[in-house]
Amino acid sequence: MNTLMRTGLPALLLYIPLVACDPDPVPTPESSPQNLFFERLAQLCGQAYAGLLVSDQTADAEMKGKPMIMHVAGCSPNEISIPFHIAEDRGEWNRSRTWIISRTNEGLRLKHRHRHEDGSLDSVTNYGGDTESPGTASRQEFPVDAESIGSFRANGLDQSVSNIWAVEITPPDQADAHFAYELRRPESADGRHFRVEFDLSKPVALPPPPWGD
Repeated sequence: MNTLMRTGLPALLLYIPLVACDPDPVPTPESSPQNLFFERLAQLCGQAYAGLLVSDQTADAEMKGKPMIMHVAGCSPNEISIPFHIAEDRGEWNRSRTWIISRTNEGLRLKHRHRHEDGSLDSVTNYGGDTESPGTASRQEFPVDAESIGSFRANGLDQSVSNIWAVEITPPDQADAHFAYELRRPESADGRHFRVEFDLSKPVALPPPPWGD
């Protein structure tokens, strides 16, 4: 056996088992529905969109037909804040509301921040809830949490202790893409239904910051 065979064959034999035992690449796990939902929302960062009330209850009659704007104003890896502006009479706007969606160890959380025009917090603020199911990439629901129930009862809003909020976002690159915010209460309470929808196909001019910011 020549020198090449004596030195090359053992090296080749050592190489073959290493190749054969090389494990297959570990597949990247699919992102959860809640992560996909949050990532879709993050794609809207820095943009504002026009919307309208689409539900039809007497309690919201004064909002019917009023222009509305949502502004995806503040974005971090774990929290997105969305001021919600509602037009009023004489060209004025109500800029008291901000929706805040954040990641938790268990899922997602929705909170509402309410301020007065002077920037002070409303007596009913920081209410909302956490997801209790995976939901979908397009829709997440947030049943009312204990902190909010305590606040509602302390402020005489007993009808709100069964609130369930929902937020929807379809893929932003679709022609009919929309964002929706919804509040429901069961018929056993008062059957409350409030829903606003925003057209994501065309951003609008950025509004002034919400009151207090």
